[in-house]
Amino acid sequence: MRSIDPRKSTAAALVAVSALLSGCGAGQDHADLRAWMAQVQAKPAGKVEPLPSFEQVPPFAYQASNMRSPFDPPVVLKKVERAAGGVQVTPDLNRVKQYLEQFPIASLSMVGTLAQDQRLYALIRDTQGAVHRVQQGDYMGTDHGRVQKIGENELELIEIVPDGTGGWVERARTVTLGGTNRG
Repeated sequence: MRSIDPRKSTAAALVAVSALLSGCGAGQDHADLRAWMAQVQAKPAGKVEPLPSFEQVPPFAYQASNMRSPFDPPVVLKKVERAAGGVQVTPDLNRVKQYLEQFPIASLSMVGTLAQDQRLYALIRDTQGAVHRVQQGDYMGTDHGRVQKIGENELELIEIVPDGTGGWVERARTVTLGGTNRG
C-alpha cells in the first residue's frame, strides 16, 4: 500500500476550493446590484433627532419601613385591663436573638417534621430557602414568638406583641405544614 503525503492532499484541497470560489463570481458583472447600491446612496441622508433631555428626579426616602407591611393581615389587639400587682407580660429584650427571629412569621414556612431521640422537631424554611430544625422552646419571628408545641402538621407558638397602650400582650400563632400561618 502506498501512503498519501498529507502536504500534497492539503495543497490539492486548497487548489480545489480556490477554483470553486473564483468560479462563483467569474463572468458576472452584478449590474443590478450596483444599480441598487447607487440608488440607495443617491437618496438624501436621514436626520436623526437628538435624544430628549430627561429631568433628574430627586431621590425618595421611604419613611414607612418600620411600619407593618400592607401585605400582612392586620393584627387586632384588644385593650387589656391590668390588675394592680398582676403578672406583667414583657419580652426579654436582653436575651440573645436566635437566627429565625430576623424573619417575620408570615415569611417562614413549615416544610416537615423530624423525629429524633423521642423528640419531634419542626423543619422551617426561611426566605433564603435554607431549612432549619426548630424544637419546643426555640424562638422565631420578629414578635418574640416562642415555640410551645410541635405536631406532625403544625407548630404553635406564643408571640409577645405591643398592646397599643404601652404594654405587651401574648398572642397565639400557628404555622401549618405548607406555610399557612394563622394568628
